[in-house]
Amino acid sequence: MKLQELVELHGKRPEHSVPDWMLGFFKRYSISFANGMTDLKTHVCWLQSRNFSIDLRLPRDADQVVAKPLLEYSEDELQQVANYEGWLAASDWDGEILSWQEANASFQLHNRWTEPAILKRVGNCMVEFCPSDAYVEDWRLQPSSSGPLVGLNLIEERNLSTGEVRHSGGGLIVCGDYAGLVLGRGPEFFNKVPGATLKSLVANASGDIGLLTSLLNFETSVAKGSVQQGFNVIHSTQASRMGQDLFCLEGFECITQYQYGNSAVMDVVRQKLTVAGVPCERIFSIDTLESHVDFSQSTAFTHEAESWFERESSTMSRYTKVL
Repeated sequence: MKLQELVELHGKRPEHSVPDWMLGFFKRYSISFANGMTDLKTHVCWLQSRNFSIDLRLPRDADQVVAKPLLEYSEDELQQVANYEGWLAASDWDGEILSWQEANASFQLHNRWTEPAILKRVGNCMVEFCPSDAYVEDWRLQPSSSGPLVGLNLIEERNLSTGEVRHSGGGLIVCGDYAGLVLGRGPEFFNKVPGATLKSLVANASGDIGLLTSLLNFETSVAKGSVQQGFNVIHSTQASRMGQDLFCLEGFECITQYQYGNSAVMDVVRQKLTVAGVPCERIFSIDTLESHVDFSQSTAFTHEAESWFERESSTMSRYTKVL
């Protein structure tokens, strides 16, 4: 069945969740550091489901590498790619601070952002302070129609012809007009490089197509579109994915039990699809399947503040616009 049908027929929402004002697709407007410096140019995307986050951080468009065969990249270009960031991690909100567990899947092999987030949102602006005061980030909720909120954690993607596991860990978030997908590396990669950084491993693997492929067998992509027409990739750790469909909208089903290793996973979503001509199966655990969420640009404020704003609107609204 199509994803939209899956949500309508098997909708569910978890008891525990971040607050509704945190849901959706945010882009970072700025990060300001304690040394007085500010970055306005890095592409930073944050998609939030009920209990997990997808994060993507890329240099400005002019500094991203173009799509071409892996062995055609120069050593400098490989180091540029190895500096990209993308991950998926479970998130926990305690009423003031949002913290993340160890990433379910991460392009980088070490955690560059170790601090939790002290968050408050006003309008479409969500401000994040870190406890050490090393930086403050200004995030903006991207305008979106009301629509579905889908949060699926990827257990594995498997080649149905060979049985090979292509990706372990990752997930999918659909939030109105936007969606994000993370595909973790294959299981053959893990436990081989304790303590190493991705940049050092990529530097040592130059010219080795097998090792480079294993190291870079990871995707975090963000797309815009709709659950009816599909989502077109607008930002990605994989240059070749730009402009493509983020994921197939069909082939979904709910199954009550899935055998994963020695364990039985209950109530999972299975998707059968073709990826670059290869028949595949993706198995997801469910965070949430909601048919309608309002991703409003506004937040509540007091009657006194509302009266003040209306009274002084001739100056307050003089140059306002949505950022």
